[in-house]
Amino acid sequence: MSTGLLVADGERAREDLTAGQSARAVVDVAVGVLVQADGQFLLTSRPEGKVYAGYWEFPGGKLEAGESVEQALRRELQEELGITIGQAQAWKTQMVDYPHALVRLHFCKVWAWQGALQMREGQSHAWQTLPVDVAPVLPGTVPVLGWLAEERSFRGATHG
Repeated sequence: MSTGLLVADGERAREDLTAGQSARAVVDVAVGVLVQADGQFLLTSRPEGKVYAGYWEFPGGKLEAGESVEQALRRELQEELGITIGQAQAWKTQMVDYPHALVRLHFCKVWAWQGALQMREGQSHAWQTLPVDVAPVLPGTVPVLGWLAEERSFRGATHG
């Protein structure tokens, strides 16, 4: 299921287009929504040195040439968290227009993985329920919290 375009920080200027480009290139990103048996889900902070450092998000990363979403998610979660995931269920897709990039987020639910979490990029992690108690939350993550709330018929706030 694909949702509409989310404009993050709309008051900020977008990256300039290079000469001759009529549109910004879309960056495809595989994102894992890791869910434990008790329903808690994993959020990680963006590491220092990255855009939106310190903001909380679901883990994942860019697709490399020729990779499927699931292949990219497997690689990224091994590289970032040191885990090997089981099946990844494609869930939702969200376009987000950030000032630095236009991204297509491919959210996948993951219920099984092997290995202990290792924060290999110096990021923090937190197992969360709704409403989340970490902040700030990355703009592209906010809709996911809403989708989770809808699925769980949660009536409270979806972010802190």
